Amino acid sequence: MFADLEKLAPDPILGVTIAFRADPTPNKVDLGVGVYRDARGQTPIPAAVREAEGAVLSGQTSKTYVGPLGNAEFNQRIAELALGPLMARLRERLATIQTVGGCGALRLGAEILKATRKDPVVHVSTPTWANHEPLLGSSGLALQRYPYYDAAAHRLELERMLDALRSIPPGNVVLLHGCCHNPTGADLAPAEWEQVAELLQRRSLTPFVDLAYQGLGDDLERDAAGLRIIAARVPEMLLAISCSKNFGLYRERVGALTVLAESPAAAAAVSSHQARIARRIYSMPPDHGAAIAAHVLGDTKLRQAWEIELAGMSARIAALRNLLADGLTQRRPELDVSWLREQKGMFSLLGIDAARLETLRERHHVYTPPDSRINVAGVSQANVDYVADSIAPLLS
Repeated sequence: MFADLEKLAPDPILGVTIAFRADPTPNKVDLGVGVYRDARGQTPIPAAVREAEGAVLSGQTSKTYVGPLGNAEFNQRIAELALGPLMARLRERLATIQTVGGCGALRLGAEILKATRKDPVVHVSTPTWANHEPLLGSSGLALQRYPYYDAAAHRLELERMLDALRSIPPGNVVLLHGCCHNPTGADLAPAEWEQVAELLQRRSLTPFVDLAYQGLGDDLERDAAGLRIIAARVPEMLLAISCSKNFGLYRERVGALTVLAESPAAAAAVSSHQARIARRIYSMPPDHGAAIAAHVLGDTKLRQAWEIELAGMSARIAALRNLLADGLTQRRPELDVSWLREQKGMFSLLGIDAARLETLRERHHVYTPPDSRINVAGVSQANVDYVADSIAPLLS
């Protein structure tokens, strides 16, 4: 049965990690994998999360199933974190299911769209996260692209994006990055989100917002401004949430899919489909990470501590952007690298071609994915000079 299977090429992002680990060069630098790193190059567990985990473990009396919809307290609190003040108005129209990470939320959302039997086309940004199209497309949904960012010019293409949205037929779906756009770091301003929301509403397009980095851009509230602007205007939307980055729960695979429906009855129908689809794919989600996140959000002291630590992570990323930009400017004063300072979250695109990426990897042992995305959190005081020396000659 398996004799004819051909070995597949590594995942374009995970393959970078494999190549990096195999490189014996002592001064190698990994700017590829999308995890937050502290000053020691480690991906820490936030102190509030560690304390909450201890409380969860000590208070558990059973390991029985939680059900296909997952941890009910987590579902409520994570939706509240994303939607904020809108929650009171929208609560009865929401259907939330705990998922296996943000990836699980995206795939489950695609399956919900398939269940409508309307087979909408999903429009994703150019560029977008490398796993968006596989996750959504493997459900059988058709995918198309809309312009978003000019990598060579390091510029958001708002007008081209809006023009594209105006031409999308009603009933289709538009995938949007809630904040800290991956891979560009180029986010819409609130006034620009208003323009997008108006078009979505007028054109009867369904937004599918991927919120993977809330709190790592500006802060928890401002990072959710765009999705809240949309949620306040449209009758329906999908929201995929990840707790990997902001809670540090990467390996626990904690996420949620929240669907906003036109009515409470429609939300109840969506919830029934969420449970049925999850049951047929993986049956039940793991509870451990969701229970931890729910405990952090439900405990006033722990939540305050978590928010302070998260704000520190966000500030550190912004400082690293400035640190790298300063290093590049010192080496190439004629270059405008203001884009690096202004963008949000962990990622930016260098905008260099495959040949220069090969030089970066083979000669300098600095690793990035094939699209030239860099994880700014991989930069540090210890390696910034080496990174700047390696990258500066390749920029144009």
